[in-house]
Order: sequence, then structure tokens, then C-alpha cells
Amino acid sequence: MKNLIIVESPAKAKTLKGFLGKDYAVVASKGHIRDLPKNSFGIKIEGSSFTPEYSVTDDHKAIATELKKLAKEADTIYLATDEDREGEAIAYHIAKIIDKDETTLPRIVFHEITKNAILKALEHPRSLNMDMVNAQQARRLLDRIVGYKLSPLIASKIQKGLSAGRVQSASLKIVVDREREIRAFIPKEYYDIKALFNKNIETTLAEAFGEKIDKLSVKTKKEADKILAAANAEEFVVTKIEKKKKLSASPAPFMTSTLQQAASSQLGFSPKKTMMVAQRLYEGVETHKGTSGVITYMRTDSLNIAKEAQEAARELIGKLYGDNYLPKSPKVYKTKSQGAQEAHEAIRPTMIELTPNDAKRYLKADELKLYTLIYNRFMASQMKDAEFESQNIFIASKSLVFKASGSKLVFDGFYKALGSDDKDKLLPDVKENESLNLQKITAEQKFTEPPSRYSEAGLVKQLESLGIGRPSTYAPTISTLEDRGYIKIENKQIVPEEVAFKVIEVLEKHFEEIVDSGFTAKMEEELDKIEEEKKDWQKLLFEFYESFIKKIESGKKTIESQKIAIPIDEDCPQCGKPLVKRKGRFGEFISCSAYPKCKYTRNIKKEGEEEKPRSVETDIDCDKCGAKMVVKSSRRGDFLACSAYPTCKNTKSLKEPRALAAPCPLCGGKVLERNSKRGSFFGCENYPKCTFTSRYEPSEVKCEACGGLTVHKKLKTKEYYECINTECKHKTEPKAKSSK
Repeated sequence: MKNLIIVESPAKAKTLKGFLGKDYAVVASKGHIRDLPKNSFGIKIEGSSFTPEYSVTDDHKAIATELKKLAKEADTIYLATDEDREGEAIAYHIAKIIDKDETTLPRIVFHEITKNAILKALEHPRSLNMDMVNAQQARRLLDRIVGYKLSPLIASKIQKGLSAGRVQSASLKIVVDREREIRAFIPKEYYDIKALFNKNIETTLAEAFGEKIDKLSVKTKKEADKILAAANAEEFVVTKIEKKKKLSASPAPFMTSTLQQAASSQLGFSPKKTMMVAQRLYEGVETHKGTSGVITYMRTDSLNIAKEAQEAARELIGKLYGDNYLPKSPKVYKTKSQGAQEAHEAIRPTMIELTPNDAKRYLKADELKLYTLIYNRFMASQMKDAEFESQNIFIASKSLVFKASGSKLVFDGFYKALGSDDKDKLLPDVKENESLNLQKITAEQKFTEPPSRYSEAGLVKQLESLGIGRPSTYAPTISTLEDRGYIKIENKQIVPEEVAFKVIEVLEKHFEEIVDSGFTAKMEEELDKIEEEKKDWQKLLFEFYESFIKKIESGKKTIESQKIAIPIDEDCPQCGKPLVKRKGRFGEFISCSAYPKCKYTRNIKKEGEEEKPRSVETDIDCDKCGAKMVVKSSRRGDFLACSAYPTCKNTKSLKEPRALAAPCPLCGGKVLERNSKRGSFFGCENYPKCTFTSRYEPSEVKCEACGGLTVHKKLKTKEYYECINTECKHKTEPKAKSSK
């Protein structure tokens, strides 16, 4: 093998294989191949030195072995992960896994996954950027320090299963503060006064008795009645007519935050869904040119556009709409985002000739919706501004002035590509000093409303404006808050749960910097400085850790318990102590007030259900410590757990795993069908000695090309047997069943 290209995504690998010849092998690391351990702190701290204790994650051990083997056989190894801090860090960890000097391996980057971009990148490789790697390591270690040290403290003082995080908690405070505003809001009364004149001219009150009027000016019924009386007693004439030309600027192309906001408001997509669909469009879909990425990299805070992309867009705009829609020179946009990566590009289509109408043949429904949004926005960004003519008519009496407003679209400009729901609101022809008759006047009593809750798009916008997080963190942050039970999404609005208020109250009092948006934003700036070689990453960690750990130790002693335990007027059947209702990670349940001495618990029965204990004793002995096993319930159903928990954390499924007829392709042992958080999978019975796992069922059908073992893949559109040998991967179609 001459050349090996290592990417992080299988979809990306598939697309690249289609562009490159037999001289290149392309393999995916499937994300982060190395990380801090899940079940321990994973950072060795000696004075002001912080050493991460990385290890290969369990689900990447087979991939790591494969990468090592392929790396030994390759003459040249290219690291081709995404061009951001996370991608740079993944490339660094890959280099460590394959035992290569990370400073000597060629690193290739590209904003789009097209053939020209890949070939150009191969012609101009660079070396790994260790400043970007260190910035990402600093972020990872900061988040581990906060999460691993603060989360257990919060859980012990408030409720089991809770967590805290550097970006997560600052984001939660924003949501909680908005809810506090809503709860503290006191409505104020006001009167909205409108008048209808002849020629069907609708107006609003602009001035009364020499004073300008705004929304809240008329506060009482008495004031409103005085205005109504004056209006009905006086005569009105047109005193002023205004006509102005007004430009509506063409919008900038999308970056991550604005794409998430637009997809939320126009398509109803959550930020998480938006990024999942965008990832597919970036990594490669079927097109008229074969498999190719159809948008540029979707995690960006830059508004830069490649010159060739601008020229292609201008050429197409001229063909479709005429030169009248082209500005004299290409439009250039500057981001307002703090610490923006200006070397990157905005999100745009990679093939301007692939219009949304043409893309219908290739893209799935959600992919087409998002692609259309991105395509039209990019085209609009390179078109002329729209032009409106605004109109204002002022109609006055001795005491009052009413105002009528209208507008007319004179030149549609970029709306030609985007479309517009705006309708012309034209005012009738009138002349100055012309008398008009008052036909109707109303004073509607209204009350001010509290600020609205954040939508997911609104929260993303707020996080961006405050400098909290970066493009890659917006969607995961909201998902984490929802998964942890801090928030729920109701009618597209973010509603904080009561436990969120308790957590924020404790953090505000004892860890104010963790929830301070200014501190969090400043930390992002410090990470940017590491990337720019302006700050040492070890120094940043030490500066934070030194004061933070002191607060943790103090908090263990000074923070009072906030746990909620409501008596239910019933005694424990095991020890006789009062029972209480508590709230856990999976909802409310009944437990003994003498916990942890007495561990009696039971679920709260739903209407029409029998109440059942949360744990039932069995005669089965734990095969690790010898204690009795108990049956427990979880969201995924019942399972066996050791009664000596937390000393012994052994668990077992109640169901016997199904054994397959096909042997393990690695060691020849039995292959069992197992269940995990991510669904069912197939694994060798000899684990951990044998690490074979597969999403697909191993088959007894032999590979037609090399005679090796295969897995049976059943997809939506087809099924086939695929060789597990990475150098072969031959696919065999199942033989058609004969019809009788």
C-alpha cells in the first residue's frame, strides 16, 4: 500500500474513496479514538503540571488495531480529519495510536469534500498544528476538572444524577434567569388607540396634547377617554406626507449559529437535527457527479467566501435573473463573533450548478430542505439589496396627531432568490391640508407581557452574542441540559425544571465564576490565545484549578443539603422508619428515610397499575462478590444488580443472550446477541480476551472473493453479505428464492 488517508467519519471515507484511485486507502477512526477514561479522573496533577491519561475507548479498540496494521503497510500516511480544534486533536491522537511522530505526518485539510478540494489538499499538505491541539486539550481538561469535581458535589447536596459543567451551567443560568424574570413580572395596564379615517386609512396615535405617544404612554382609562373625547370633537386634516427610499440589505451567508437559528424558525429543526443533517450534506451524498459533499464545513463562525465560489454564484445570478441583480463587486461580509476562525469559510453549496430543483432527485426530504435553505441564502448574499419606498401620512387636529404607514417594494433584489412574504401596504393618494373624516376610534385596554422563554434558536443566538462556547458546542450543550433533566422543550420553548433553580442557586452562591457568562466567555478567549501561541495551556489550567479546587473542598463542608424528601405518612416495611417521596434521575420514587442504612425503595404506581418495589431480592449469587442479586428497574426494563452496590457494581441482563450459528471471525468462539444503550449488537462470548463486535449479524456465508467470513447487512433498500476483511470488503448479493 502506497498511501493511507485517515479521516474521522465513515461517510467521509466513502466519499474520498470515490475520488481517489487504487494508490490510496481511506479509513475512518470513527471519531475520537483516544480520550480520558470514563470511570476515573484521568488527569495526573503534579504541582502546576497537568498530564492527561488518555486511553483507547472500548468501542475503538478494534479500529485502533486495524489502524496500526494499515499504518505499518503504508509508505505515506495523511491525517485528514476536520479543520478545527477537535479535528486537529483527533489527528494528534491517531498519530499517537499508530506510533508515529505527529510532527512529521502530512496533515491535509479542506473546507469542502469535492474532488478538486481533495486533490488540491494532497498537493499542499501541512504539519499538525500543536497549538490547536493544546487549545483542545485545555478545553477537554477544563471540562473534565469542572465535571468530575463539581458534579458529585452538586449530586450529593441536591439530587443524585445531577451534573455541572463549564459551558453547560453558564447556559443553564441564562435559561433560569429568563424564567425568574417571567415569574417576577408584574403586568402594566395601557391603552392602544387606533383611528380609521375615510379612504380606509388606518392610523395609530402619534401625539396627544403636545406630547409624543409610545406604546405605554396612555396608562389609564381616564387618559384614554380624554383622547377619545377630543378626537370626536375636533376636525382632522393631512398635515404632512413623507416618502422615503429604504434599502433592505442582502443577508450574509450562513455560519453555524445563524444556520441553526434559521433552520429552527423556518424548518422547525432543533439545533441537534440541523447539525446531523448538515453533517450528511458535508460528508457526501449521491449527486450527478457521484458521491460528493454538497456543502462546505458546517462548524464555522466565519463569513468568508472563496473567490471562485463568488464568481460562480455571480455568473449564475446573471444567467437566471439578469445583470440588474448583480452588485458592481462581490459582496464581502465580516463576522461579529468573538474569536471567529477567519481562515475558514461560511456555509455554502460546493456545486452552484446543483440547484435545489436538481437536488430533488438525490436528497432525502430533510436534506433537501436544509440544502435549499443554505443554497438560497448563499445566492441571496451575492445579490443586490432590495429597495422599498416607505410612506407616512400624518393626520392632525387641534390636540391630536395620528400616523398611517405603508410601504412598496420597488426592486426585489435578493428577494428574487429567497422569496418574500412581505406584501405591499400602499396608502391612498391624499394631499397636504386635505380634510379627512374620522369614521371610527378605539381605545383597547391591554397589559404588558413578560419576556418570552428562549427557543432553541434564541438560546443559540444569546450564547453566541455572549461568547459562550463555540460553533461545535451550541447543539450539544442544549442536548445535555435536556438529557440531564434540567430543561424540557414545550411548544418550541425552553422551560427550566425546578431542580435547575436549586442547582443555579447553589452555583451562584459558591461557584459564581462557573455560571458567570463573562467568565465563561473570557475562558473561550484564553483558549483562543493558546491556539494563537499567546498563552501556555498548562498555565491556564493551573490558574483555574488552584482556586477552583479550594472552593470544592470548602463546598463539601459549607454547602447545606438541598435534597427534597417529602413524608408520605407510611412506615418502611423493612425497618419501620418513615417513608419519604424523593426525586431521582428517572423520576419520583418512594424510599426509606433511614437511607443509606436501609435501602428499601419502590416505584410510585401510576393510575391502574400495581405498585412494585424498585428492587426485588433473588436467590442468585453475584459471580463477583457472592452477595445476593436483586431485580431492579430502569428506563430500558428490568435487570439484575448486586445488592452490595455501590461496593460491587456487577449487573446482568435478565434475558439469556441469543447464540448464533456462525463462529466468531477472530477466535472461533460463540457469537452472542447483546443489548446496550445504543441498541442490540453482536459480540464474542470470550470478551474481553476477544474484542470482536459488530452491528450486523455474522453469517455462515463465505466471501466469494477471498473465502473469508461475512456479516449480513439488511438496509432499507437492499441486503447483502459483506466480507469483514478490511482489505477485501467484497459484497455478495443473497441468492433469489425460487418462486413456485
